Amino acid sequence: MKKTILLLISAVLITYNSNAQNGTPSVKVFSNFNYDMSSEENETAFKEFKIKRSYLGYSYQIDDNFSTKITFDVGNNNGGSSYTAFLKIASLKWKTSDKLTLNIGMVGTKNFKFMEKAWGKRYIEKSAQDKYKWANSADVGITADYKIGNKLAIDAQILNGEGYKKVQDDLGLFRGGLGITYRISTSLALRLHQDITPRSSYTDSTDSQYISAASLAYSGTNFSLGYEASLMQNSGNIIADEEKNLMSIYGSYKLNEDYTLFARYDDATETANEGSYTIYGIERQMTKGVTVAINMQSWTGAADGSEAENTLYINLEYKF
Repeated sequence: MKKTILLLISAVLITYNSNAQNGTPSVKVFSNFNYDMSSEENETAFKEFKIKRSYLGYSYQIDDNFSTKITFDVGNNNGGSSYTAFLKIASLKWKTSDKLTLNIGMVGTKNFKFMEKAWGKRYIEKSAQDKYKWANSADVGITADYKIGNKLAIDAQILNGEGYKKVQDDLGLFRGGLGITYRISTSLALRLHQDITPRSSYTDSTDSQYISAASLAYSGTNFSLGYEASLMQNSGNIIADEEKNLMSIYGSYKLNEDYTLFARYDDATETANEGSYTIYGIERQMTKGVTVAINMQSWTGAADGSEAENTLYINLEYKF
């Protein structure tokens, strides 16, 4: 695994040296220390240092209309390896006009990108749909962005539906989506998105799965607020008429140039996870590209009525 990572870094550096004017390498690392506060006896409390995820990327501007991007995601693999490199992004971007842009290949999906950007703290925790596995952050397919005006934009996507860590199945089932984003003002934006996984006559599916999401993001001088409500219908294409609901709300307040207070609450009681998630803490911008946060994260299960699981985190992001 170490050899694989070294080869990836070497490839990025070699390409950068030969195309320094038009290309840009990038590295982003998420790490943390966590301490389980739920245990009554400190001797049994779980604690660890951890590298959660690393992104190694390179983007290249081919000409005024075409550009390309490649990103490797190095993280935990459920198959057994502590750190495995996955090809997350391998896309060709075609700016066909001032209004229409296409992305083809292994592309970033549109399902929760708006909320993830508004949340702005991916190094601490994923946004709601990503965290509870309602959608994938990247997949093979094509996406389109069309600007109707300065305030209104629409986007669409057709994807394999399996995500970037899996290959498409033999049945060739697709997953589609359509979204609209409206910028009410420079500080306030509204987004609506519809995701659909069609039913198939080749499987046990009984109906198409739909995920409808409405998001609102406000960003002021020193205060930000975000809200997202998502509804899943016919979960997994096999349970007709079953509905699942997911809600997430967050806020942050910038004390000064260095420190920011933040908090978030997820209501996942009507999902497969059946619980609620709370996080609050303080973040410090150490220098350009280096951010650290001390925060408390709590999960309360709704099914068994158990007490909250509280964990203290120190999260660190460094990028260049």
